[in-house]
Amino acid sequence: MWLTTKQRVDGVERVCRVIGLVLIGAGLFHLAVFAVDGGPWQGPVSWRKPITFGLSFGMTLLTVVWLSAYLPLSRRRRGWLLGIFAVDCCAEVAGITVQAWRHVPSHLNRETGFDSAVSTVLAVGGGVLVVVLGLLVRAAFRARVAPSMRLALRAGFVSLLIGLISGAAMIARGVVTVNGGDQQRGYEVAGFLKPVHALGLHGVLVLPALAWLLSRTGWDETRRTRTVAVAVAVYGAAVAAAAAYSLV
Repeated sequence: MWLTTKQRVDGVERVCRVIGLVLIGAGLFHLAVFAVDGGPWQGPVSWRKPITFGLSFGMTLLTVVWLSAYLPLSRRRRGWLLGIFAVDCCAEVAGITVQAWRHVPSHLNRETGFDSAVSTVLAVGGGVLVVVLGLLVRAAFRARVAPSMRLALRAGFVSLLIGLISGAAMIARGVVTVNGGDQQRGYEVAGFLKPVHALGLHGVLVLPALAWLLSRTGWDETRRTRTVAVAVAVYGAAVAAAAAYSLV
């Protein structure tokens, strides 16, 4: 029996939600591993990476599935974008996790053929994420929803894109340093935009969630939009301050 486009997209959404929950569960599992096994929190070899990647990618995937319903996308295109995004999230978290259990760095690691392959997959996956999120940002600027949610969607997806681009910039800087012959220095300089990366990634959850919560109040749309605008300004200032701090 042939499935309709709606049925296929609904199926993709359900799978994406399950994957998002599994990724969050993986992050929490590795938090427990860290509590038992210990070790450093910082550095290229740490349980921090599967913890933060699992939690961040899981929450981001669930958020993107939720917000994609507000975007002016055809069912087919929405299904493809969500599917690609979910597969990429899995690849990124899996690569990080495998290397954490092998007790070797994940990014910038060219020590063996396997390490080099994992590092390449992670880098390519980051590029795919930027492309997919770029398409979602474009759609967010054409969304026909209440002004407060429209502002939150635009700012949230732009924030997420900034988070991904800052991550790509960190990898690029590390690659240049490693290719210059200093592997250890590459690990040290690659994290120079971590505050921007962390803040940027989660704006897509914080701002639309605020707009959604405000829509459940008795406030009129003008007041809700002003409140979201203030939140966007504050969040943007925080990202800018993080960037200034990182680049000083």
